[in-house]
Amino acid sequence: MTTQRPTGPTETTGTTGPADTTDPARTTGASRTARTFHLAARPHGFPTPDLFSLHEAPVPEPSPGTAVVENLYLSVDPYHREEMDSGWDVGAPREGRALGRVIASRAPEFAEGDLVLHREGWRTHAVVAPGESGVRKVPSYDGVPLTAYMSLLGGTGLTAYVALTRTLELRPGQDLFISAAAGGVGTAAGRMARLLGAGRIVGSAGTPAKVARLTGERGFDAAFDYHDGPVGELLAQAAPDGIDAYVDNVGGDHLAGAISALREHGRIAWVGAISQYHSAHEPPAAPRNLFDIVEKSLRLEGVMVRNYHDVQQELEDFLVPHLRTGAVVPEVTVVEGFERTVDGFLGMLRGENTGKMLIRIAD
Repeated sequence: MTTQRPTGPTETTGTTGPADTTDPARTTGASRTARTFHLAARPHGFPTPDLFSLHEAPVPEPSPGTAVVENLYLSVDPYHREEMDSGWDVGAPREGRALGRVIASRAPEFAEGDLVLHREGWRTHAVVAPGESGVRKVPSYDGVPLTAYMSLLGGTGLTAYVALTRTLELRPGQDLFISAAAGGVGTAAGRMARLLGAGRIVGSAGTPAKVARLTGERGFDAAFDYHDGPVGELLAQAAPDGIDAYVDNVGGDHLAGAISALREHGRIAWVGAISQYHSAHEPPAAPRNLFDIVEKSLRLEGVMVRNYHDVQQELEDFLVPHLRTGAVVPEVTVVEGFERTVDGFLGMLRGENTGKMLIRIAD
């Protein structure tokens, strides 16, 4: 796990230490002030810190049937960049996956002290209601770290699992390519593909260090830095016999390269297109080899995780035994401090994370 501490941007690798409790909003139960990030303006190109504003208010009280949670971890994700263009309202609070502890409840389903997953992120405190989309108590799995619920067992892990088992229908021995393989979905997909018996696994990443980590520590058979040349050529070198399936987190030239490398009846799970998130009004040209989808009888299908909440228990049954034994460890980069949420978000968009990018705001 990589940790970014409040004293500066330097990254260290190892177990995250205790949170800095000099910030009152990060000491559980001590703060009576709730803080929230709002979208102040729409971006033009890569986002900048001035597009966000920080607002303070008293910690809310629960109404009947609701509970107030103090957030411990926040998730910052690539899709948040897309939401800045049109999904989020200017001047309104942001949203995102979060893990919090109940500090006050008027809902019989939630007791004080319960840990709850929800979608009211980008804030220190939130009001949640049982039965709302994305709201659920953290299951009681001994030996499973909290970061797993925000990564491998959360929306990121569920996306990877659905892409592999539902969209790609990956079978033992089949060869797989994963773009942005050092990111949240990419690392999760690589872990799970190996557990599912995949054959050769190839990944792309944005730095030599990430490439070395994928092949040296994360079980990838080959990986390449996409800055080193045309993606199609780099992929052909890494997978000279072709591939059966592709988890696409990038789009653009990565998608074109994968289409060229796929064998007949290959499959593509399109999770995201981070290559065009910062040029939404002028997206890059579509791959010139799209007709190969017809020629090779390929299948391309988008992955929308919200359509697969019913697969959550299957994911947990699959992964929890491996998490308990330590055979699988959550791959996360943790930024310390609520005040650094925007830093973590922008860092994730720049590719500064390995695995899932999380913000820790309380112990």
